[in-house]
Amino acid sequence: MIPKIRTGTDRSFPLIDYLFGPGKHEEHTDQHLVASWNGFAPDPGPNPERHQVAKLANQLDQPVKALGKQAPATRIWHCSVRTAPGDRHLDDAEWAAIARRVVHATGIAPEGDTAACRWVAVRHAPDHIHIAATLVRQDGRLAGLSFDKRKAQAEARLIEKEYGLRQLNPGDGTAAKNPTSQEHFKAERTGRIEPPRNTLHQAVRQALAGAATEQEFFTRLREEGLRVKLRKAPSGDVLGYSVALPGDRNRDSEPIWFAGNTLAPDLSLPRIRRRLEAGPATDTPEPGATSARSDRSAPAYRRREAAGTAERVAALLDEDDDQAAAQLVGAGEILDALAQTSPAATRAELREAARAFERATRSHVRAENADIRALRSAARGIVHAGSALGRGEDGGATAMVLSTLVLVALAAARWHSARGHAQQTAASRQAAEHLRAAYQQAGATPMRTMREIGRTLPEPERRRHQATIRAALGETDTPAGPVREHDALAAVLAEAEQTGHDPQALLAQATSWRELETARDTTDVLVWRIRRIANLPANPQRPRTGTTAGTRTATQPTRTRTAQPALARPATDPRRPAPRR
Repeated sequence: MIPKIRTGTDRSFPLIDYLFGPGKHEEHTDQHLVASWNGFAPDPGPNPERHQVAKLANQLDQPVKALGKQAPATRIWHCSVRTAPGDRHLDDAEWAAIARRVVHATGIAPEGDTAACRWVAVRHAPDHIHIAATLVRQDGRLAGLSFDKRKAQAEARLIEKEYGLRQLNPGDGTAAKNPTSQEHFKAERTGRIEPPRNTLHQAVRQALAGAATEQEFFTRLREEGLRVKLRKAPSGDVLGYSVALPGDRNRDSEPIWFAGNTLAPDLSLPRIRRRLEAGPATDTPEPGATSARSDRSAPAYRRREAAGTAERVAALLDEDDDQAAAQLVGAGEILDALAQTSPAATRAELREAARAFERATRSHVRAENADIRALRSAARGIVHAGSALGRGEDGGATAMVLSTLVLVALAAARWHSARGHAQQTAASRQAAEHLRAAYQQAGATPMRTMREIGRTLPEPERRRHQATIRAALGETDTPAGPVREHDALAAVLAEAEQTGHDPQALLAQATSWRELETARDTTDVLVWRIRRIANLPANPQRPRTGTTAGTRTATQPTRTRTAQPALARPATDPRRPAPRR
């Protein structure tokens, strides 16, 4: 159940006329009162005459008119209360009881207060009512409306539970402002797929992803075709900014501007400046990078780099440290960067994942001193490398980073849940689902190739790797026949073995970083993790024959990488991922 409150400076008549009228698209039907301040207010009925509307409006306005020039500037209080899609239809008696609870909770008309504000509840659709009230009490005093929106939301959560309706997550005041019904109607009328507010919100986030300077941020906005207006002090210093979509104009043919802080709390210019101060870091090669990845401008390299950085975020979130709050912001920038540079096959799901995860990046937990330069640098690298389409990237590196980001989203859900952040927890889980769908698109071909390679390995070698895998995963039972679920992982271990790694040590390292119970497919997670830490190409390579561990000579030492420099930390480092229990 969603209560939405607005206030106005006009008389009651325009609002009452709208509520009992046909609506902007003839959507109002069976307009009637379900409740009022005294139970005897006149009901104009469906599509009434003007004088019938005026009669009700005049009765509402009487306390305001009695004050004359002393009446407040803000006089009208309007609250729509809507049930969720799929909820049962409430009858008039139930809606009347709900209206009385809302005006009591918000201070419009406390129960038993005969001198409270005048109000009416109008129903003109099956799934919602409108409560219209004047903000002058009948005793001439002004209504006490402190925190009325928060109180209405709290009461709605109680009503949902008592009436068996869909229970929404309680908010904490950090969410971005949703488009109004008028904005939705206008988008439909003009043929837009979404209100301009939503389009601008996404565009500003993407322009900010990995931006190094304020000027670069504004340049990116303009390059995306947005109108940008800067608010400056007399000294010339920029104090704020607003953006508008070309062609989105009001009735006076003027652009409709949205200030950054009206799109989302963290998109105000002061908040953006604080984020820019945190990075991105100097663009230096990742420790352990080899000539196989020397093309640091390629999309594949940048996605590999982002996967390693994101892996550390998941570890920090699992340590239940408040400093991880800032890491979520950086992870969100990586998602925004991927959403604007990914091939068409994954772009839609990634954009939805970025939209959902954006909610998970905002809470009342603050970590002002956290270092997110590596995350912002990874996002910057992805943006500057451009699209993976047509650059030799067939999904391997994208699948690698998406597999890691699924774990980040799930770790974010656990982190928020531990702090009682219901909306952020739900948003993190929603982002994980979209990321899984994108991963299935990106990883289908390379995973199929690795499974095929695993099936064609010589039987002794394949069984040896399968035994290593079962031991690492705690699978003690020895199957009677061939095992196919770990074929892709066996192929990766064989490929790593040819480059000088010890498969057993490599797999032990990959499984020790964090628990894998949250992964739907442990094999997939380990495949991409091992490819990255063993510095294997993102795209699988068929192993050469005759170079397995059993055929190495004494002059060919085994290289066992117990930890990659970019991931290893001293034992005293509080950010070090917990060992596998």
